[in-house]
Amino acid sequence: MPLKKGKSPAVISENISEFHTGKTYARTKAKFGKATADRQAVAAAESQARRSGKPAKKKAKTSPAKRKGNFWG
Repeated sequence: MPLKKGKSPAVISENISEFHTGKTYARTKAKFGKATADRQAVAAAESQARRSGKPAKKKAKTSPAKRKGNFWG
């Protein structure tokens, strides 16, 4: 099931619970231990919360004059 979008503590908690019931968590727990699997579940849930915020700003393009100064230019 995909993770829910949002930054509220309730949504983050639901996403962590989602990771704790899945096959991925079971495999990670078996391979690396419960502590690492728990940290990964929390990190993934918080990452989803960050991604659900405002959209990323577009990167400004550099002018040709600035690109000329590189080593091979």
